[in-house]
Amino acid sequence: MAATPSPAAAERPRRTGYRRLPVQQRREQLIAVALELFAARPPEDVSLDDVAEAAGASRPLVYRYFAGGKQQLYEAALRSAASELTTRFTVAAFTGTPTEQLGAVLHRYFDFVDEHAAGYGALLRGGSVVETARTSAIVDDVRRAAIRRTLRHLGVREAGPRLTLLVRSWISVVEASAISWLDEGRQIPVDSLCEWLVDQFVVMAAATAVRDDQTAEVLHRWLQLETDESPAGVLVSRLRDIGM
Repeated sequence: MAATPSPAAAERPRRTGYRRLPVQQRREQLIAVALELFAARPPEDVSLDDVAEAAGASRPLVYRYFAGGKQQLYEAALRSAASELTTRFTVAAFTGTPTEQLGAVLHRYFDFVDEHAAGYGALLRGGSVVETARTSAIVDDVRRAAIRRTLRHLGVREAGPRLTLLVRSWISVVEASAISWLDEGRQIPVDSLCEWLVDQFVVMAAATAVRDDQTAEVLHRWLQLETDESPAGVLVSRLRDIGM
């Protein structure tokens, strides 16, 4: 009588037959598999054997592409996610009011979060023992790119300290919202979430403008381009309705 497999063995992904792939394609496959595994479990709990098993490859093959072992593979996976995420911060040839354009950028950002939840989680969840100065720098590069693109969207070349802090703080809100949205099963519709985040930026900008002339100038220029139907126009109308 055949032995019944243990629950642990039943849950273990079956290794597929080895297939010879072109060098770049195999490397990209290993990175994609690593992103999934690093996001599903703490990176320190993922071994090269796990990556090889999930990719249908051998451990020596993984080392052939990543001689530095798991740390090198982890950094390559982060760079892959970071590179794609950075491209989402712009929307080419988009017309509309400033807050409509900002909403479009957020939709592209959350498209990435939704399509690549594992990669996004691996990119932004810190606290791992495999986190190093290099991995932190990769994440910081994404944030710096987001700050530059947002300031460019605002039409600002040289941002003062308060305006820079405003943009940096808002980007932190976006990041935290994305992680929470994934953790809680995407309960809030993307459209509603993006609208809320645009409102957050406008309100944070208004609070900063009270204390900073540069932010006041930028916000004034923005609001002159808004309409009653644009996100900023709708927000102002709703604030009036509640007596503000």
